[in-house]
Amino acid sequence: MIPVQQTGSLSREILSVAIFEPVAGEESNALATMREIMSALANKGLSRDFLYRTSADSHEYILFRYWKSEESRRTAQEDPEIQRGWAKLAHEVRILKVYESLIQVAAAPDTGHVHP
Repeated sequence: MIPVQQTGSLSREILSVAIFEPVAGEESNALATMREIMSALANKGLSRDFLYRTSADSHEYILFRYWKSEESRRTAQEDPEIQRGWAKLAHEVRILKVYESLIQVAAAPDTGHVHP
């Protein structure tokens, strides 16, 4: 979990990462569906999403999703609109790797040693 300072209170977001590539011929559909899902999650206040491509000529994408909380993730999993988007996306992409949650590790500035 990654601590995020929000208006004076400490909140914990959960970082999830998904690496995927569109099914052949489905790239524009996959990106449109991904935008719909990202928009729905943001409008409902459930997550902040950032989508990257590994290079300009690559078809591999990396999605960084910061869930507001574990409850937000559960809410999304139960939301019919978001479920429909994920079901549609399942036919448009091939998932290469998913990290459901990552734990932030700080490196000491002087030594470069990693501290949990």
